[in-house]
Amino acid sequence: MIGISPRQLEVFVAIATGGSVRAAAEQLHLTQPAASMALAELERVLGAPLFDRTQRRLHINARGRHLLPLAQELLERMRELGRHAGKADDLLSGELRIGASNTVGNYLVGDLLGGFVTGHPQVALKLHVDNSAAIVAGVLDYSLDIGCIEGPAAHADLELLRWRDDMLCVCAPTTHPLAKRRRLRPEDFAGARWILREGGSATRGQAERALAALPAGETVLELDQSEAIKQAVIAGLGLALLPAVAVAHAQAAGRLAVLRTPFLSLKRQLSLVLHRRKYRSALLREFLDSVQKA
Repeated sequence: MIGISPRQLEVFVAIATGGSVRAAAEQLHLTQPAASMALAELERVLGAPLFDRTQRRLHINARGRHLLPLAQELLERMRELGRHAGKADDLLSGELRIGASNTVGNYLVGDLLGGFVTGHPQVALKLHVDNSAAIVAGVLDYSLDIGCIEGPAAHADLELLRWRDDMLCVCAPTTHPLAKRRRLRPEDFAGARWILREGGSATRGQAERALAALPAGETVLELDQSEAIKQAVIAGLGLALLPAVAVAHAQAAGRLAVLRTPFLSLKRQLSLVLHRRKYRSALLREFLDSVQKA
């Protein structure tokens, strides 16, 4: 590590996770030339480039991807050293980049973050909400420290920790013929018009598995937000499988109907997901402990 400064590591990490020298400079309150110079000096000391340059754009290369978690760990350990040296062991600070699937980010964010925010107001939390596939990708490329997703994520570099269970439900407009039946059978859904989430969504994956147990129907819409699908159902455009937490208020208000479908498997697990090579700093360990106790 002789000749490598913390500032150079900060610039490298910020470019790798932010996607550009400009974003890194803004994050670190540097000029772009200063950020570029810090990266160039780091690459000179290491004796190899960390990014491929194409048309003035930077794309992290294999060497950069290998060194990124090590650089992040060194910076996190330096911050921990500073806290211990300052005798502020009990005062956590810093930043956590958290990814959440749409269901978690839109409907369960208070349960996920509330206890930690209350107990550690000096910590900066950055929440990115997207579908589960995008959150998994962010954890894998270290742009996210931790994610919370729906459903499975099969990858050798990932560790999944159970958070809680969740349920999907079949929703229909209140005027739909199936909403008026007390008992439903799989064959009642023959030819049904369905509104689905986009590809890459864990909700879409589970919906497809559930629909495979029903007679063939028709997909009339694909939308990338559960809230948009809920409004489409209320407008009478079709049926949908949605998280129960997303439709509870609309159901209670009589704006849509939740159909009883005991013949479908609609239970799923919400999980915390981390990269196995990610350094578990005191800040990250405290967040994990807070969420798992909630």
